[in-house]
Amino acid sequence: MRKALLGLLCLGALSGAAQAEIQTREIAYTAADGTRLVGYHAWDDSIAGQRPGVIVVHEWWGLNDYAKRRARDLAALGYSALAVDMYGDGKNTSHPDDAKAFMNAALADPATPKARFQAGLDLLKAQPQTDAARLAAIGYCFGGKVVLDMARQGLPLAAVVSFHGALVTATPATPGSVKAKVLVEHGAADSFITPEQIAAFKAEMDQAGADYRFVELPGAKHGFSNPGADAHQGHGLDLGYQKEADERSWADMQALFKEVF
Repeated sequence: MRKALLGLLCLGALSGAAQAEIQTREIAYTAADGTRLVGYHAWDDSIAGQRPGVIVVHEWWGLNDYAKRRARDLAALGYSALAVDMYGDGKNTSHPDDAKAFMNAALADPATPKARFQAGLDLLKAQPQTDAARLAAIGYCFGGKVVLDMARQGLPLAAVVSFHGALVTATPATPGSVKAKVLVEHGAADSFITPEQIAAFKAEMDQAGADYRFVELPGAKHGFSNPGADAHQGHGLDLGYQKEADERSWADMQALFKEVF
């Protein structure tokens, strides 16, 4: 009995050690305009030395548990991941009216999202786990738009990935401006994005000479990657999680990162 108990204790200790490999911490930082931001850094401490860094930009809900989970997912893949705060003070909500207000405030001046993204990128680069020469960014919904805009503006990123992100922009790409490889994972049943917006985006990328890939995921709605998306249907939002689209888009992202890193 005593041996069995000791065995269980040992197994529990080993399990705890395995779980403890993914480390996380919240870090306060400041944007150029003085806005206080709160980032969420995740990394695997069983990996020695520096590794590529990946920014995660949240949906229009703000820096919530889903964005933080994606940072942990990236850490488990061997990256130094930072879920950034685009609204200030780590604000987040589950109500679309608040989300819309937060998003509109952040996008009112095109300089604001760039400054806040840059502050997060500088913070990620400063972490001892991050190889500052190998950087990428992913974003969801509002965050997908943000990372596409950062690519349009030529930020030093090896790749950006947009998951069900908005395609319209106030800062269109110009010939040669896009340095990053661009991957857009779009739900074919996303009622938030029009066929005209898709055509305009592809024309913009073509004219800019961007290295991009646009993936349409059959039957997937807006929010397809987030298991919590269905809960918002009660607000009259045409959102929906789709496991196949979630897994395929995540696999596409991993393949791109293996290519660029």
